[in-house]
Amino acid sequence: MALFDPARGQLTDATAPIHGAVIGPAPSRSSSVTQTINGSHHFTIQGYSLAKGMGVGKYIASDTFSVGDYQWAVYFYPDGKNQEDQSIYVSVFIALVSEGTDVRALFELTLLDQSGKGKHKVHSHFDRALESGPYTLKYRGSMWGYKRFFRRTGLETSDYLKNDCLSISCTVGVVVSSTQGPRLHSIVVPESNIGEQFGSLFDEAENTDITFVVGSEKFKAHKLVMAARSPVFGAQLYGALADNVTDTIEIQEIEPYVFKALLHFIYRDDLPEVIEVGSTAPSSRNIDTMTIQHLLAAADRYSLDRLRVICESRLCKEVNVENVAATLALADRHHAFQLKAVCLKFAAGNLAAVLHSDGFEHLRESCPPLQSEILRAVAGVDDHAATSTWAQLSDSTDVDGQGVKRPASSAEA
Repeated sequence: MALFDPARGQLTDATAPIHGAVIGPAPSRSSSVTQTINGSHHFTIQGYSLAKGMGVGKYIASDTFSVGDYQWAVYFYPDGKNQEDQSIYVSVFIALVSEGTDVRALFELTLLDQSGKGKHKVHSHFDRALESGPYTLKYRGSMWGYKRFFRRTGLETSDYLKNDCLSISCTVGVVVSSTQGPRLHSIVVPESNIGEQFGSLFDEAENTDITFVVGSEKFKAHKLVMAARSPVFGAQLYGALADNVTDTIEIQEIEPYVFKALLHFIYRDDLPEVIEVGSTAPSSRNIDTMTIQHLLAAADRYSLDRLRVICESRLCKEVNVENVAATLALADRHHAFQLKAVCLKFAAGNLAAVLHSDGFEHLRESCPPLQSEILRAVAGVDDHAATSTWAQLSDSTDVDGQGVKRPASSAEA
């Protein structure tokens, strides 16, 4: 087909390609991105002097921690890893403790200066060029670290050791690669604000149809919201006995500030940092450990499973030698099974100190069955330890028939 070109004053072939033009679709594009997924773990070693002499090649392990879909642990060798070093050095390694093949990673080990001077001992792969690239761990049990991490004589006179305690921080960066194509469109989805919307119902007290009397305080609420969030309230307000329920319900055995925090969770699905209570003379109260303990009991009472787990998570972070027995009893009483498991594991791993605590003395008197559960937790760690522990828990006799004296509590020491 021919077309007339006025500029040239001649006919041209319409099917012929125009000189210099590119015919065809634009090239597709993609990119490969290699980066690290980083995670850190802080490992505290208490009783360093007691750990010495356990033997060359024997280690103390941290709890496992997850980075990049793999499980890791820190191994500390108080007498060193190598026989030829004759216990002159301590050794520290990061180990891959989950299944994995050719896991590439960067590592950092830091022995923390406990004097406050900030002169930490750091061994790091991060922020420096590596001739052969990241370290590769071939299989489960592979380790990276230092056989001669620190000379023991120097360590024991240094600021790294304080109150017979060492602190080691480690960081793992698992190398991952991904291929990304172009994103032609992107629409940002706003965060959910349903908690704010329902929270405004409670704050503004509009269209409320139920009043809870807690001590000297009154709280207005909505029956449907209370029933939807709590099966216990649902049964009380809309169950078989609902006809006997008035528009006012008295709540006993819960402090007003705890109940208001409970209502905040019911409407907003989270917990505030501070709760305002009181009508005539309002005051602020922090959501502290005691409040969380009371909220755990309330969550169990009203079958608020998510609130129970939130409380378990908060209390789990505060478990120590002095409070583990009381926390264990609280968890057992209010069906906080995850928190209970944490307490049993902690008690088994710190048994000597826990047995001498005032809290354990109270546990012996108030919750005797929990002693057997501690024993089973210890048995899962060390059968030999379980035998000696049974003697201490039962205040009976040992396997040789000799009397076993119950350890004195800190108040008796």
